[in-house]
Amino acid sequence: MQIGLFGGTYNPVHIGHLRAALEVKEGFELDEVILIPAALPPHKMPGEVADAADRLHMLNLALEKTPGLTISDVELKRSGPSYTIDTVAHFKHALPDHSRIYLIMGMDAFLEIDSWKSYDELLLQIPFIIINRPQSGRAATDPGWKIMEKFLASKISGDYVFSESRSCYCARNKQPIYIFKVTSLDISSTRIRNLINQGRSIEFFVPPKVADFINAKGLYL
Repeated sequence: MQIGLFGGTYNPVHIGHLRAALEVKEGFELDEVILIPAALPPHKMPGEVADAADRLHMLNLALEKTPGLTISDVELKRSGPSYTIDTVAHFKHALPDHSRIYLIMGMDAFLEIDSWKSYDELLLQIPFIIINRPQSGRAATDPGWKIMEKFLASKISGDYVFSESRSCYCARNKQPIYIFKVTSLDISSTRIRNLINQGRSIEFFVPPKVADFINAKGLYL
């Protein structure tokens, strides 16, 4: 089995999340992409994030008819802050031994990875798939990816070298870091929350059932 782990706050989940997950699944021929909402990410303060049960429910509404995209509440069941290293360990134990697991994230998240718990161990344990930000570079030679290249060299390891044939950065004794172009949709959870707070429509930014749930619950006001 080939599995992608796609963590995030999903505050709320939106079309950009879903489209990126689907395109990575297809592009890497994954059997499944698991979306994993965080209980309280270590870099977030209480009050910034909607209740975990509401965020999980919105994900279920968004993915109810999307084969191959599933949800895990493993981080919501864990007490304390959510650490990716613990989530990876969970899936390595839970999935069959022959499974190939990838960690999927946006470039913005990856550029903060040196502040994560045990990030160096993560780079040893699991290959990464880094997806482009809206309107960022489309290839490793473009400005968006050059930022990541400089980050790797200055913050992580100077051993990383880009392989054109594999579209990934490789380093001795570390897992590969793949780069992948997804359709650039200029949508963010922050923008959606701001629109709601301003009394403006979020139609076409989130699935209709998610929008209905947000309105019914009065979230993000």
